Amino acid sequence: MKTRLAELEKRSEDPGLWDNPTQAQKLMKTIARQRQRVENWESLIQRLSDAHELAEMDDESLRPELETETEQLGKLVYQKELNTLLSGKFDEGDALLTINAGAGGTDSQDWSEMLQRMYLRWAEQHNYDTEILDLTEGEEAGIKSVTIAVSGRHAYGYLRPEKGVHRLVRLSPYDSNNRRHTSFTQVEVLPQVEGDEELKIDSADLKIETFRAGGAGGQNVQKNDTAVRITHIPSGIVASCQNERSQTQNKENAMKVLRGRLLEIRRQEEEAELSKLRGEYQKAEWGSQIRSYVLHPYQMVKDHRTNYEMGNAQGVLDGDLDGFIEAYLRSQVGEK
Repeated sequence: MKTRLAELEKRSEDPGLWDNPTQAQKLMKTIARQRQRVENWESLIQRLSDAHELAEMDDESLRPELETETEQLGKLVYQKELNTLLSGKFDEGDALLTINAGAGGTDSQDWSEMLQRMYLRWAEQHNYDTEILDLTEGEEAGIKSVTIAVSGRHAYGYLRPEKGVHRLVRLSPYDSNNRRHTSFTQVEVLPQVEGDEELKIDSADLKIETFRAGGAGGQNVQKNDTAVRITHIPSGIVASCQNERSQTQNKENAMKVLRGRLLEIRRQEEEAELSKLRGEYQKAEWGSQIRSYVLHPYQMVKDHRTNYEMGNAQGVLDGDLDGFIEAYLRSQVGEK
């Protein structure tokens, strides 16, 4: 890590660095993250050394202090171990999380809004910054879709296991007969990639449209065409953003989503090709849920990939997702 940091710092001394401000800012951001990594490890090593010396003193009066420090060090080492599971290409970076209501009408749209709240709570608990880039509300209740930018170290790595279909079973508040309903919602998680190094997109392949952003009325309704919809013609992928009042900002955010989706397609193609070479290829199809949230006749949340489950469904809906995320990450060790 120190060698890598020294190499980056040497690059930052190039007199022509700021001729390209975008690349320069990206380099400085990388240096800051690398320096933080080094400092975190050096701090941990020093604390372990100090605790060892404290223990060797064999002074009973120092025992409470040593026990407290040992407990804190244990948590730090545990977190370091968990971070080693996040070794993917984009795991350390920011994420784009999109929630799309599936079949089920108003119930599915309400379920989508419940998931939005769950992920915003989880992000808040982990000190991640969030920004809603695009939101389409349901006709009666809930939301049809939402795209949220989640920013912070390892945001993509931790949210990546959430990608897939989420299933809710409950007594429907929208059924006059109070019958049990099953709702499905699709969650998509993409990496945020700011530069064009990973993916070259030809501007001639883009169809860019502007339109008036929707709103609840009053001052929220835009009088100008600030919302942006970008279509990548070769793939047919569409990305839109209408949250910002600036058309330029909406275009930048829509491009972030588009880049993320194109990178995800490339990743899926690479994984499918690797599976073919290993003789394990199976066609990926939508429809099979990764997790079920049952609120009636009993309370249970179960991940069908790892069999990890929690009886406190309300706690999960309040953002307690770490157990599910960790179980999935650990299940993937040795898979690639």
